[in-house]
Amino acid sequence: MRDTRLAVLQAIREQGQATVASLAAALGISPISVRHHLTGLQAEGLLKVSLDRQAVGRPKHVYSLSQAAERYFPVAYHTFAERLLDELKASLTAEQVAAIIDRMVASIAARYGSLQLSGSLEERLHKLVDILGEEGFRAAVRRVENGALQAELNCPYVFIGQRHPEVCRIDHAIIRSVLGRDVQRMACVLEGDRLCIFSVAES
Repeated sequence: MRDTRLAVLQAIREQGQATVASLAAALGISPISVRHHLTGLQAEGLLKVSLDRQAVGRPKHVYSLSQAAERYFPVAYHTFAERLLDELKASLTAEQVAAIIDRMVASIAARYGSLQLSGSLEERLHKLVDILGEEGFRAAVRRVENGALQAELNCPYVFIGQRHPEVCRIDHAIIRSVLGRDVQRMACVLEGDRLCIFSVAES
């Protein structure tokens, strides 16, 4: 995203609700330029727009951020999760921590396991790519003899996993639950591999 559009988003966030005039004043650019950027941001689904009808004069368009815009602002979820896991491991036994993670993994797997897909293995794997996308994974599938290989092009848990590798079980559990068959991990980013790769048997 262009720097100016990011600046527009930041200004709207600071103001809460903004008009073309207030944004032009805050950013030091012309109202025409502001409208141009607002149109682009609105087309991307990053803005909510309402009309402020005043007693005198024409109504004004008022802009605020949509939930989708939050991805353009810094977050520290992995830092929070790391600290939480650190505290759990400091306060509980290894067995208790493992049991908590087991329940979490089982809950996530059960959520998607209820969606067990029909069709050929290849069709189910391609649908699984979309499901994994909901969990933050970008995945790709390649057909091989007697099955398929699924590669994860990123890992949303890579920072947490460096200190807490238990989280690597989440994607494995999702794949196994949705496909309803055994899945073998062939490569893992946290073990020095370039990608996480799973082998899925034909039957």
